[in-house]
Formats: sequence, structure tokens, C-alpha cells
Amino acid sequence: MGSYKYFEEYDEQVTEELKGNFSKILKGIGEDVTREGIVKTPERAAKAMQFLTSGHCEDPAEILRSAMFAEDYHDMVVIKDIELYSLCEHHILPFFGKAHIAYIPNGHIVGLSKIPRIVDVFARRLQVQERLTHDILECINDTLKPEGVAVVIEASHMCMMMRGVQKQNSVTTTSGFRGQFEKIETRTEFLKLISSSLS
Repeated sequence: MGSYKYFEEYDEQVTEELKGNFSKILKGIGEDVTREGIVKTPERAAKAMQFLTSGHCEDPAEILRSAMFAEDYHDMVVIKDIELYSLCEHHILPFFGKAHIAYIPNGHIVGLSKIPRIVDVFARRLQVQERLTHDILECINDTLKPEGVAVVIEASHMCMMMRGVQKQNSVTTTSGFRGQFEKIETRTEFLKLISSSLS
């Protein structure tokens, strides 16, 4: 009977350093780091932290440039309900939700999968939702140079839900608009599209 194998590549030196730090944290909160359920936790946490912050090692603008195509299309392109998961830089607790993004091409379109990819790149950093919204907006605006770009993010924050005010049903919404989306009629069309079901 074969054994299960799962392979992920991590920097061994960084993993060992983080592993030691997580072990100290566990001891500091009174855990027995030799018990069966905890013994591998420092290594797992070290690898998880590297994955969850791996966006620092990627260039989101280059991701967009790798799939830009000349196209004479000047109507709104909307990608909505893009799942996102990030870590709040204040407490290193998760926040998660959805991003809704639109742009109006100005000579170039981009492969649709690249928009969610750059959401992941920026989300896989220690973040605040406001900066995450701004980073995505400016990356698309600066790289594609569209006639307009819009970003709306709706997210729930575990730092509000698990600790602090403990408001489990709270949702934070942030938005940013450039170019044509600064016009009320274009912005209204976008907001209507992301709030409606077309199915």
C-alpha cells in the first residue's frame, strides 16, 4: 500500500527560522510543543506563513503585461465575485471576501484570468483592505492604461469578528475609481452590474 505524498517547495533556511519562532510562540502561550497534535505545528505554520505572504515575491504588473492583447474594444469589462483571502497586518488575522473589478479598454485587453491573479498577488501580503483596493486599482490603471478602472472589495475581518468588538456579521466595503468611472453614469452602471444576478 503506497503512502500519501504532497510536495511544496519552500526556502529551507526561512522555514527553519520561522519554525523556531513559531515554536517559541507556542511555548509562550503555554503549549506543550512535544505533544502529538502540536509537534509538527511550527513547521506547518512556517510553510503556511510563507505561502500566505508569497505575493511579495511576484510582480503583478508583469502578470498583466504577459497577457495583454491589442483589441479595438471600448466597452466595460467586468469580473465580479473574485474570492480573496488576506492577512490583516495589524493582528495577522485573516480577512476574506470578494473583489469586483471593471475596466474600459483603450487599445488593449488582458486575459481574464490575469485579473484574479493580481488580486491574489496583492492579497498574499500583510495588508489592510484600503491599501489592497488601491494597489489593485493602480496596478491595472498604470499597466493597461485603460479609459477607466473600478475596484470594489467587500470583506469580513476576523480581527473584528473573533476579538475586539466581536461583530460577527460586519462587512467592510472599499472602492476606488479612475478615468471614466469617475463619471456618475459609468460608475452607476458598474455598481448595478456587480449587485445584480445575470443568471
